[in-house]
Amino acid sequence: MFAQDETEAHVGIYLQKGTLTLTRKGKDFVAYHALVMFASANATPWAAQRVKFTATGPDSKAVEVTVDLLNDSWDGPRAGIAEAIWKVVALAATAAGDIGITYAPPGRT
Repeated sequence: MFAQDETEAHVGIYLQKGTLTLTRKGKDFVAYHALVMFASANATPWAAQRVKFTATGPDSKAVEVTVDLLNDSWDGPRAGIAEAIWKVVALAATAAGDIGITYAPPGRT
């Protein structure tokens, strides 16, 4: 799945069930879909802003878990983001490269 307007692009990818478990407030959520939201303002490089994961919760019901990737001043990565989440972002960015998005993880050029 892919959607783009002039300043935003949303890239959805399916994850193999069981390959990514997110933990929030001591509860585990098994992710099976990720929607990565990229943005670019005033022709600046694209940045990944957030990832919305669809996951199965401890009660086996589907839930959304949103991870904000940028710090509060929007000038770098939020501290404490797991490497596995950045790998999901990189996978989505690779898919988005087909339509011209160039992306590098925060702090890298």
